[in-house]
Amino acid sequence: MAEAVHHLGQHDSLIIKPLKKTSPLLYRMILLVFAMICGIYIVSFCIKQISRSMIDDVQIIKMPFPQNATIESTVPLVHYPRPKTFNRSECAQNPVRFFAILSMQRSGSGWFEALLNSHMNLSSNGEIFSSLERRKNISSIIQTLDKVYNLDWFSSASKNECSAAVGFKWMFNQGLIQHHKEIAEYFNQRGVSAIFLFRRNLLRRMVSVLANSYDRFAKLLNGTHKSHVHSEEEASMLSTYKPVINSTSLINDLKEMEETVARALTYFNSTRHIVLYYEDIVQDKTKLKEVLEFLKVPVRELMTRQVKIHKGPLLDLISNWDEVHRSLNGTAYESFINNPDY
Repeated sequence: MAEAVHHLGQHDSLIIKPLKKTSPLLYRMILLVFAMICGIYIVSFCIKQISRSMIDDVQIIKMPFPQNATIESTVPLVHYPRPKTFNRSECAQNPVRFFAILSMQRSGSGWFEALLNSHMNLSSNGEIFSSLERRKNISSIIQTLDKVYNLDWFSSASKNECSAAVGFKWMFNQGLIQHHKEIAEYFNQRGVSAIFLFRRNLLRRMVSVLANSYDRFAKLLNGTHKSHVHSEEEASMLSTYKPVINSTSLINDLKEMEETVARALTYFNSTRHIVLYYEDIVQDKTKLKEVLEFLKVPVRELMTRQVKIHKGPLLDLISNWDEVHRSLNGTAYESFINNPDY
């Protein structure tokens, strides 16, 4: 045992005292801290080695990317569907873009869709949500959308495996406005491009709506109702009916149509979209080129056999023309009665 010796004076006694023991607990704590530091260092070194090994084993696969495209506008728009009902075979690597034509009945959407379907790589599948069953709730709507955009929806317009763009027509009153929030989110998440199609002259749209509604029951074409025709004879027969327009509520009815359009544009403002007008397309065929460029499909001439039904000045198409003229003359809607046919 270590001892301390104290030398004192001549007359003092020699005192020998043992040194104080160092506590074993202190040694253990020091040893434990040292072990922990070593353990942390060893673990961190191992993690770095594993990470390097994993990185070395990863293969980077580069997808083809157009030279003139931007990431922001292209990546969310390009899809490679894997249909459950058929094999895309050699077209499996061809990208597909999704779209929806958003409109109101009798706004030229049938004629416009027929033009799009004349493109060899473009499929628009009609008013799929005219069926109540498909739009009974948001779940059935999403299920139907998934089926269309997975290329598992079959119609006369389907181009199947080599479609470059696929979509359909969707009227505002077919669940679109009612579930606008969820649908806009779906469009943004899936990269669906919206094509808004309206009519500038809402009075002409009203004539078409009333005449089409009448023919559902009258069936002027040999007992058959047709919303669209492909001959001048059929168009002439359907145009013989001249609807009576409620002149008392006319201005309010026109305002309601405008508000519906404005509301739809607001609801889907966050989506990638284009706004078109029927009259503009009729008068300027370059508008179709803009549509094809918007959908990023090859530009080519589009055509349709559909024939316009209601032609000529409105005074020849409305039974109570004088009342309608008086109601709109001098108002914000005066241009509707003065604009010539297109």
